[in-house]
Amino acid sequence: MDSSEIKSPEEVRLGTPIATSRKKLGIHFIESEDRRLAFGRGYTITAGSTPVDIHGKSILDLSKTGGWIAALFIFGNEMAERMAYFGLSVNMVAFMFYVMHRPFTTSSNAVNNFLGISQASSVLGGFVADAYLGRYWTIAIFSSIYLAGLAGITVCATMSMFIPNQEGCDQVALLLGECHPAKPWQITYLYTVLYMTAFGAAGIRPCVSSFGADQFEERSKNYKEHLDRFFNFFYLSVTVGAIVAFTVVVYVQMKHGWGSAFGCLAIAMGLSNMLFFIGTPLYRHRLPGGSPLTRVAQVLVAAFRKRNVPFGISGGAFLGLYEVPGTHSAIKGSRKIPHTDDLRFLDKAALHLKEDGSGSGTPCPWRLCSVTQVEEVKILMRLIPIAASTIMLNVILTEYLTLSVQQAYTMNTHLGHLKLPVTCMPVFPGLSIFLILSLYYSLFVPLFRRITGHPHGASQLQRMGIGLAVSIVSVAWAAVLEKYRRNYAIEHGFESNYLTPMPDLSAYWLLIQYCLIGVAEVFCIVGLLEFLYEEAPDAMKSIGSAYAALAGGLGCFAATIINSIVKSLTHSWLSQNINTARFDYFYWLLTALSLLNFCIFLYSAHTYQYRTSHHKASASTDHYNTPNI
Repeated sequence: MDSSEIKSPEEVRLGTPIATSRKKLGIHFIESEDRRLAFGRGYTITAGSTPVDIHGKSILDLSKTGGWIAALFIFGNEMAERMAYFGLSVNMVAFMFYVMHRPFTTSSNAVNNFLGISQASSVLGGFVADAYLGRYWTIAIFSSIYLAGLAGITVCATMSMFIPNQEGCDQVALLLGECHPAKPWQITYLYTVLYMTAFGAAGIRPCVSSFGADQFEERSKNYKEHLDRFFNFFYLSVTVGAIVAFTVVVYVQMKHGWGSAFGCLAIAMGLSNMLFFIGTPLYRHRLPGGSPLTRVAQVLVAAFRKRNVPFGISGGAFLGLYEVPGTHSAIKGSRKIPHTDDLRFLDKAALHLKEDGSGSGTPCPWRLCSVTQVEEVKILMRLIPIAASTIMLNVILTEYLTLSVQQAYTMNTHLGHLKLPVTCMPVFPGLSIFLILSLYYSLFVPLFRRITGHPHGASQLQRMGIGLAVSIVSVAWAAVLEKYRRNYAIEHGFESNYLTPMPDLSAYWLLIQYCLIGVAEVFCIVGLLEFLYEEAPDAMKSIGSAYAALAGGLGCFAATIINSIVKSLTHSWLSQNINTARFDYFYWLLTALSLLNFCIFLYSAHTYQYRTSHHKASASTDHYNTPNI
């Protein structure tokens, strides 16, 4: 939709009487046969919310701020945060088992909960950023909390008073449960600092990608290209952090102990915080638009109050659909959003009745909301099915962190004369992501452009669909390989000896499923991040980005729930002796669930309308027929 006024057809058809009504109704809306159009002066969409400096003042010379230089400082913060996140995820299970003497299943569930909380609570971080602090200060504060948590974990791993007695605790004693258990206060301390890092990550994750994307000018003719490349490079920084965690941190742990490994994570986070603050003069900021959850609640309450009011009401009781006068939205940091015809039950929140008052004063927002405010809620609701479709991918990623490592323990991890630690195996998805992202613009974009005709190779939803399809192939291959591995173990006498690696069965067969899931991540998660940033309302960008993290957190929780259900129903599929368990059945279950999820995604993507399509449609036609996927 362009910035011109929207004139109602009735303005021409009804002639002179409109002048009187127009003066009376001003900026309000009326109901027509097919859709509601601006009545009278209409409303204008501004070119975008103006970027400001750290003091909230408009930036007069944008050339001195933002762009790729500012983004580099943000990449550094994300790289360190991901390094710490994956470093904890791959090492904490072993630390709890071997050092804190917690059962393996308990340790695994604790780490899954840590991963889930750090992602699911990202909605809280997004809310704080959009409502009060802005993205910069949210990142700054929660990064400091993250650093404090990592320092606490380092202290726990370094000082003997925080860990149980290690005397006489060998591998056999661990398996028999004969090692000295950790004291309750020691476990409480570890969980406190561990979940402190999770809380810190919850504030960083929903803001970093959005804050980085804020550094690019919307009115630039290369904006879409810059944004597309930004999210690819952003995920590349995530991947580099993961690779360092799975290699360097694991190496430091093996050579110098747990304290040094966790200390490396704390040092990296401290340096990244310093780098982030150094870049402060270069950043462009967006003003927080007030509590987004309050605005959502107001729309829901107002719509419920008027649930019995019909849209076809006539006469003096109905004044139109309400919108504030002028070209600017009443929501700080947000443009006006054109009206759409879906989710019509929410439009009742904007029905301006005579009882709501027709003066120039501001109406009660719990009884009457503007069209823009209603459209914000519609957008958030439309995004839910798309983001939810990635939960299953995150379930697979979570299961691979534990199940695939257990598989690798029973296989030969030698690469020639070099023996790689089992905990290094998850580095291979990162390497595949690094390779795919490096070749994305030179290989994949031209290839997909020929197939789809899309200028960027594939739309955001198309990329997500490719990623979800590849994840199905990955988990299906995992099922086939696990059946072969299990049969091999039984045939060669390793049925009861599941802690001894089989010398003639290479763990590098696992690389196929690792690399496939890496490809799935590139297409699905990167596409989702870009999709959420572009589609989310102006004043809710952090909340939109938090959807991706929330899906990741729900994936971790879903993995724990699925594991618990399977264990309670089968008692053998996920037993500790992997050579007698049926991990292959479990992987086939995940394959079936992934297929079902993929079908739901295809339907959601087919029915979804991009906001750009809404804008165009609002200016030209009453129907939105732009293809989505």
